[in-house]
Amino acid sequence: MRKPSNATATKAAASGPLKGWREIAAFLGEPVSVVQRWAADGMPIRREGRFVSTSREELNGWLGKDSGKPIHIATESTDLSAELKRGLSFIRHEKAPSGPKPGRQKAVKK
Repeated sequence: MRKPSNATATKAAASGPLKGWREIAAFLGEPVSVVQRWAADGMPIRREGRFVSTSREELNGWLGKDSGKPIHIATESTDLSAELKRGLSFIRHEKAPSGPKPGRQKAVKK
């Protein structure tokens, strides 16, 4: 049996669920104690006996809920160019023009 390459193993790990406080804390870049406090305050986790798990998508959605803006935590397997395009698209739609552009005002007839 052939052992999977590191790239394959990394991609599989990046798409699977996060299991345990250490994995969740590593994904968020925070200490375990902070992540446990966030879980008590409503961070989405599932308790499976004495173990916990969650998904990256649930955490990204939860993080964006407070700010009202989409948030995505970049990992090694994240397509940064796609994330940049997504972010720019969000900003463009949020700052839609509401009136004439500066310097292009209509002439007023007297």
